[in-house]
Amino acid sequence: MDGLHTEGFEFDGAPAFAGAAGPAPLVDPFGRAITYLRVSVTDRCDFRCVYCMAENMTFLPKADILTLEELDRLCSAFVARGVRKLRLTGGEPLVRRGIMTLFASLSRHLRSGRLDELTLTTNGSQLAKYAEEIKAHGVKRINVSLDTLNPEKFRAITRWGSLDKVLDGIDAAQAAGLHVKINAVALKGVNDDEFFHLIEWAHGRGMELTLIEVMPLGEIGAGRLEQYLPLSMVRARLAERYRLEDLDYRSGGPARYVRVAETGGRLGFITPMTHNFCESCNRVRVTCTGTLYMCLGQEDAADLRKPLRASESDAPLLAAIDEAISRKPKGHDFIIDRRHQRPALARHMSVTGG
Repeated sequence: MDGLHTEGFEFDGAPAFAGAAGPAPLVDPFGRAITYLRVSVTDRCDFRCVYCMAENMTFLPKADILTLEELDRLCSAFVARGVRKLRLTGGEPLVRRGIMTLFASLSRHLRSGRLDELTLTTNGSQLAKYAEEIKAHGVKRINVSLDTLNPEKFRAITRWGSLDKVLDGIDAAQAAGLHVKINAVALKGVNDDEFFHLIEWAHGRGMELTLIEVMPLGEIGAGRLEQYLPLSMVRARLAERYRLEDLDYRSGGPARYVRVAETGGRLGFITPMTHNFCESCNRVRVTCTGTLYMCLGQEDAADLRKPLRASESDAPLLAAIDEAISRKPKGHDFIIDRRHQRPALARHMSVTGG
């Protein structure tokens, strides 16, 4: 299982964590502190969601993927530099072999107080198997991606997925004491007739729901650009039935929240297209190959795998992180390019990680 040793949470040949008197916190050129890291642990997934992947994906060779030990060391370097929230993503993170040993190891930062939150985004397919263990490693809340409650529609969106398996996973997560937030991508002509149902189902089970605009990432087949549905239109439609009360609540990510008075639950909106939320961006993303993207909507990136593998010292890795953060842009360049029928970026969402 990639040679990760959980005994004492120390690894042969590499320091598990930089010292308490380490370098200064990460701050980008626009004065934004980087406190939130999203890390893809695999590019593989047991679904092929139509807005995320092509049906016939070519996955990366194992030698290109960071080992669990390397992922721990990389995450720990960011924690040493002031990252307070760590989210593991994929692909589907729970299909990564040995993934629970990484959760077990990273949980030491929760116990030390250096990390406020360790969490993950999942499609829910493996939750029935792992929910109790995830909770035991200090995870308190998770995001589950679920775009429809219609079994046939779910199969069409995911291509391979089983709705019953995901719902069983959500049951297991809640039974284990995990707080579950549902993420649903708003897809024009696909699930735009289900938003009322999704809200009332999620809130009826004590779960938050966040609606997300489809992002123009990756060549995934015909009809992609026609999936885009502005959430400004969705909110206006919801306001015809519900009283939506704006909230100051923030979860650490880009969502903006309202309370639905009639259900008492929170509803989030993530709007990369209709409202650029970059002014408060505190996030960076690392792929499973160790590529750091300072912005989801830009191609500029930094290779962290090379310094990670070049030295047992964390100094080259920390230097590479510093240099990359100094290039973090002010905002993304997402556009829906209908004239040329192409995505803003050719990189698949599954490659970047959530």
